[in-house]
Amino acid sequence: MPAFSAPDGTQLAYRVIGDGDPVVCLPGGPTDSRYLGDLGGLSTHRQLIVLDLRGTGRSAIPEDTSSYRCDRLVDDVEALREHLGLPRMDLLGHSAGTNIATQYVARHPENVRKLALIGHSSRAVGMEITGEMRREHAQLRKNEPWFPAAFAALEAIIEGTGGDWEAITPFFWGRWDAAAQQHHAASRPNNKEAVALFAAEGAFDPETTRAALAGCGTPALLLAGEFDLNSPSQSAAEFATLFPDATLVVQPGAGHYPWLDDADQFVAITAAFLG
Repeated sequence: MPAFSAPDGTQLAYRVIGDGDPVVCLPGGPTDSRYLGDLGGLSTHRQLIVLDLRGTGRSAIPEDTSSYRCDRLVDDVEALREHLGLPRMDLLGHSAGTNIATQYVARHPENVRKLALIGHSSRAVGMEITGEMRREHAQLRKNEPWFPAAFAALEAIIEGTGGDWEAITPFFWGRWDAAAQQHHAASRPNNKEAVALFAAEGAFDPETTRAALAGCGTPALLLAGEFDLNSPSQSAAEFATLFPDATLVVQPGAGHYPWLDDADQFVAITAAFLG
C-alpha cells in the first residue's frame, strides 16, 4: 500500500483503485477508508486515490494527537496532492470527510478542479441541522418494520433525554437489509481518540470558510440521499447556496451511503459531474 510523509512526519497510507484521471477521496468517521470500497464502481470511470486519515486504516498514529483536528487534516490533503504531483485535483469527501474537503477548497481553491461532497457534514460552515429536519426525514421511513423503535430512540436523542444511538442506525441506509447491516458492522470508527478530537476547539472557522467559498469558482456537487437522516436534503440545499457554482442532487431511495443503495445511479451522477 503506497504511503507518504505528512508535514509533521506522520506516515500516511492511501489506496489506488482503477485507472484514468485521479480523484482524491476523503472518508468520514474518522474511520478506516475501506468502507468506501470503490464507491459503487466509480473506479471504472476514474482512478480513486483513497486516503487513510491519520490514525486510521494503515496510516500511522501521530505523536501529536491534536493533529487529529479537522483543520489540521487539511495539511495532510495538501501533502498528498504534492506527493502525487497533481497541479490540480478533483476532490471527493464523504460525511465528516466533507468538512476536510470544504476547508481544503476554501484554503486552496486554485488546487481543486471539481469538488464532490457526498452525504455532507455542515460543521465546517456552521450550519445547524435541526431536530425538526431529522424528524421530517425520519417520517419518510414510517412504513418500515423497524421504524417505531428507531423513531422513539431518535426522539429521545433530539430531546436530550438519552436514546440508543445504535437503534437509529437503520435510518442511515436506503434499505436496512443484510448488506447494510454488514456494512455498518465493518465501518465503525476504531480510533475513538481521532473521533473525539476531530471537532476539538479551533477545528472550524465557519465565517472565514463561508467567505472563502463565496469567492471560490470551483464547481461543487452536493449529493444527498433522499432518506439520509445524517445529511438531510434541506441542509444540502442550503449548503449549496454557499458556492457560486453548485449542483445539488438528491438521489432517490438512498441513505448516507448512496453508492450502496443504488450503485449505478450514484456512479452515473458522480461520473457525469466529474467529467
